[in-house]
Amino acid sequence: MVRPPDLLAGLRRPPDAHKGLFGHVLVLAGSTGFVGAGCLAAEAALASGAGLATLGVPHSLLPIVATKLTACMTHGFREVRDGALALGALPEILAFAGRCNVVALGPGMGRHRSTERLVHALVRSLDRTLVLDADALNALEGQADLLDEAPAPRILTPHPGEMSRLTGLSTQQIQADRTGVAREFAARHKVVLALKGHGTVVTDGTDLYENETGNPGMATGGTGDVLTGMVAGLCAQGLAPFSAACLAVYLHGLAGDLAAKKIGEHSLTATDVLAFIGSAFQVAMEDASSSSPVGFRSSRG
Repeated sequence: MVRPPDLLAGLRRPPDAHKGLFGHVLVLAGSTGFVGAGCLAAEAALASGAGLATLGVPHSLLPIVATKLTACMTHGFREVRDGALALGALPEILAFAGRCNVVALGPGMGRHRSTERLVHALVRSLDRTLVLDADALNALEGQADLLDEAPAPRILTPHPGEMSRLTGLSTQQIQADRTGVAREFAARHKVVLALKGHGTVVTDGTDLYENETGNPGMATGGTGDVLTGMVAGLCAQGLAPFSAACLAVYLHGLAGDLAAKKIGEHSLTATDVLAFIGSAFQVAMEDASSSSPVGFRSSRG
């Protein structure tokens, strides 16, 4: 049984490494008033080891993100009048994504009808690993069967409210049987699912991982966007979707724990979690030879 820190062995870098070896992540995110979510996800992809990250946003938001980001590239796509990504951007997005390894979709996208139709089209047609979070998940309300048509892996990272919209179950029902609900959904739709919350559950419908890192200080806006970028960044480096999701969840919670030790839980923000990703990698590498690292419980159904 593999422990999350052991998965770091698959990320070792040769002496002659270059950025092209570690994948290119495209993050599609943002709408008017919600620019930060995509920035967090793109920066987290790089902090998790991706060689390149591009943040794709509605064209009118491009000057904002281009100024805000330094190491990440940016690209503007066609938008609707309300400042959200438009269905008409689909051909250009598919062409751009063809030069990338992984696409992360959803943070701060909004729920404009054209944007939701774009999500549906990408879920059905994108031949790259796709990480779905936030408004990309909301766009699948009542449309989860679209996942069955996907031509490449799909990784979903819902919180209980988003899981409720995906399944039609109440949040109370979901919280009463987190592992059962997550495993059944993942098996039915052939996806990897990370059901966030206290004891995040990651499953591909067969294998199941329950995380024990993290703390209540992480219950703040933007931490989920950081996780989205981390999952995408690890996938871009060649980890299998289930392994990438398990390791990302583990490291994400560990980064939050390290940040909380430094500044306390009450003042913790998503940018603090982002800042401690590197430290989390270092701690996990040290734990890789240990028999009982923090935060691992796994089972197979």
